[in-house]
Order: sequence, then C-alpha cells, then structure tokens
Amino acid sequence: MKSWQGLKTSCVPMASYKLTANAEEDLWRIYQWGFRHHGEAAADEYYSAFFDRFEQVAEQPLLYSTAEDIRKAYRSCVCGVDTIYYRLNESGVEIMAILGRQSREKIITR
Repeated sequence: MKSWQGLKTSCVPMASYKLTANAEEDLWRIYQWGFRHHGEAAADEYYSAFFDRFEQVAEQPLLYSTAEDIRKAYRSCVCGVDTIYYRLNESGVEIMAILGRQSREKIITR
C-alpha cells in the first residue's frame, strides 16, 4: 500500500465550465447516435472525449478560434467530428452547443 503522506497538493482552483440545456441535449443526441451506429464502448469513449475537451476549453478558453460568424462572442473548438460552441462569462466557460458539420446552421436559430 502506498503512503500518501508527504504528497504536496495544489491549491489552484480548477477552471470551470457549464453546459447549457441545449448543449446537454446535443451531447445526449450525439451519444445516442454513437451508441446505435458504433456500439456502447465507442459511444462511451467519444462521450468521455467531450469532457476532456471541456476541461481544456475551461483551462485555456482563448486558445480556440472565435466564431463571430455564428454569434457574437462565441468561440469554437473541434472534438472528433463535432464542434463545441462556447462563450466566456464571469463564472467561466459556458458551453452553448455541440453540433456536427451538417447542423451548423441550427446554432444561429437557437
């Protein structure tokens, strides 16, 4: 058994992100599609990749490109074949939508 005594822990707060209801619906739709077409293991792996990307976005939100052509103050980054659209606010990153290439126009009407 390893001893955890003497380990230093960081007191740096983790960056935060929040998914909107639309983004949660998008994520669920993507998971269901992946489950039906690629199986549970692949769907789980792809789903997990989104949360890794959300953490990256929260830690370095300005790393990714602006998406002003979609909506003012939006930024975007790619995860697999889907694009995550987000914006910055006073509490961190707000994930607004997760859309595939064919769904890009949907964000304009939301």
